[in-house]
Amino acid sequence: MKLSVIIITKNESAHIQECLDSVRFANEWIIVDSGSTDGTVEIARAAGATVIQTADWPGFGPQKNRALDAAQGDWILSLDADERIPDALRDEILATIKSPTHAAYALPRLSSFCGHFIRHAGWYPDYIVRLFKRGSARFSDDLVHERIVVKQGTTGKLASHIVHYSYLDDESVMHKMNHYSTLGARQAHAAGKRSGLGNAIVHGISAFLRSYVFKRGFLDGRAGLMVAISAAESSYHKYLKLMLLTEAQQSKK
Repeated sequence: MKLSVIIITKNESAHIQECLDSVRFANEWIIVDSGSTDGTVEIARAAGATVIQTADWPGFGPQKNRALDAAQGDWILSLDADERIPDALRDEILATIKSPTHAAYALPRLSSFCGHFIRHAGWYPDYIVRLFKRGSARFSDDLVHERIVVKQGTTGKLASHIVHYSYLDDESVMHKMNHYSTLGARQAHAAGKRSGLGNAIVHGISAFLRSYVFKRGFLDGRAGLMVAISAAESSYHKYLKLMLLTEAQQSKK
C-alpha cells in the first residue's frame, strides 16, 4: 500500500528537513507552499519532495485540500512542518496500512512549549485524525483549526505519538498567538459571531482556568503556567479582535 505524506508550508526552513527525514518510509511527499522566502522550497525539493507553490492563501483547510488532491498514495499522512514521526509510530503506521481495520486513524500528539514537553493542560494525548485512506476523508474549509472530516468508514486510534515542536521560544509563541487569534476572529466574524470587551475578558479568564486548573496544567510546573497564560492571551485577543471587527462593520452602516 503506497503512502503519501502531505504538508503545507510557509517559511519553515527551520523544520522542514527534519520533518521530511522522519517520514522517509513514505512513497511520496507533497508540499504546498504559500510564498516561502527562507529556502523552504529549495530544501524540500533537494530532499525529494514534490513542491507546489501557490500565490494565494485560502486558509488552512482549503490549502491542505490542495495538497490532498495532489497526492497519489492509497493512504494519506497529514503533517505540519514542525512535527516528527518517531520510529515507534513509523512501525505502527506501516503495520496499520498493511492490514487496516478502519478508514482513518487518530494519532496522539506530544507537544513542546519553549523546550518543555507538556503532558497536561489539555495538550496530551491530543488525539487528531492524521492518517486516512485516500477518498475517505477531506479537510474542513475552516480558515484555522481545520479538521479532517471522515466521510466513509470508521475511525480508529494508534498508540504511538507524533512529536510536535509547536513553540520553540517566546517569539514563536507571540507570533503564533497573533496569527491564530486574527484568523480565529475572522472566522468567527464570518460565521456571524460578535463580541465585546467584557466577553473577551471572560474568555481569557476561562481559558486560563480550563488549562491550568481543570485540565491540571499545574502538574507541568512552570511550563504549565506559561501554557495557561498563553491560552488566556490567545483567547482574549481573538475575542478582542472580533470586537474590533464588529465595531468596524457597524461604523460602515
